[in-house]
Amino acid sequence: MTYYGGKEMADAFRTVRGNTVKIAEEIPEDKYGFSAAPGTRTVAQMLVHTALGPTFQLHVQGNKITDMTAVNFPELFQKIGAEEGKSRTKAEIVAFLKSEGDRFASFLEGLQESFLAETVAMMPGTGPARKSRLEMLLSAKEHEMHHRAQLMLIERMLDIGPHLTRQFQERMAAQAASRG
Repeated sequence: MTYYGGKEMADAFRTVRGNTVKIAEEIPEDKYGFSAAPGTRTVAQMLVHTALGPTFQLHVQGNKITDMTAVNFPELFQKIGAEEGKSRTKAEIVAFLKSEGDRFASFLEGLQESFLAETVAMMPGTGPARKSRLEMLLSAKEHEMHHRAQLMLIERMLDIGPHLTRQFQERMAAQAASRG
């Protein structure tokens, strides 16, 4: 019996993507060109990269690939890179985050426990030699949370209090007030 399946993964991903969308909405469009340090992605680039984060897993899992040596990495990453390189407005980026998030969450929602339990052979020389599809799919959420943390730091650099921090502070203030 699995306690964390496709529906739970979809729900968790929707929560994570919703928080990413909120950050994208709160950062002013004139700050979308901001980069935290030389050689790093701008806000716009990071948001588009994040929107496309699940693309790799959609390809691998959607095509039921069982051995990563079957993946044409240069071709796949060229397609992803071309999509990342498209110029977009803030409104287009926010809409892209939403649509790509919905696409991935809908895919997750329909996955059966038996599929999530299947293993995929990893590239030779990497460890472990095999991973479950569940573990691989969870990496998309982990990747997004990594970039969301970067975006929250950027918000602070831009003097924007991250919404999750504000919500936490409001809960703490309400608890303090209820205690007298």
